[in-house]
Parts: sequence; structure tokens; C-alpha cells
Amino acid sequence: MNQGLYNGFLAAGLIWGMWTAQRQVKVFFLTCVIVAGLFGGLTAKASIILTQATPALIALICLLWVERNSNSNSRLTKDE
Repeated sequence: MNQGLYNGFLAAGLIWGMWTAQRQVKVFFLTCVIVAGLFGGLTAKASIILTQATPALIALICLLWVERNSNSNSRLTKDE
């Protein structure tokens, strides 16, 4: 039951991050999911790393990549 509640709080944080569109909130909660997945994988069941930490890591990389490219594109249009 504790894991369900914990995952519910993480999901609520990620939804809040999408709703507020604040980068710090998204990065914080994705990092929390990654840490929880790694910890769960090391202490409970190794497959948790693949099912929880890996998707969160992919999402975090995509978030940072999209933000980096959108910042580069906005700088290009301002310079033109």
C-alpha cells in the first residue's frame, strides 16, 4: 500500500508539473521517480529499474533536449 501511495504522490507531482509548465517541478519529480526506481530495483526487485526508472530517465532526457532545442530556436529567431 505504501508503494501505491508513494507512486500516487509522484504522479500528482508530474501532473502538476505539466499543468504549471514549470521546468523545475518537472525535473524534480522525474528525478524522484528515477531515484525511487533505482532504489526499488536495488532493494526489492531488479525489474523495477526497467519499468520505473528507465521511462522516467527517458522522459527527463527528452524534456531537457526539447527545452534546449526550443531555447536555441528562439535565440535564432530573435537574432534574425
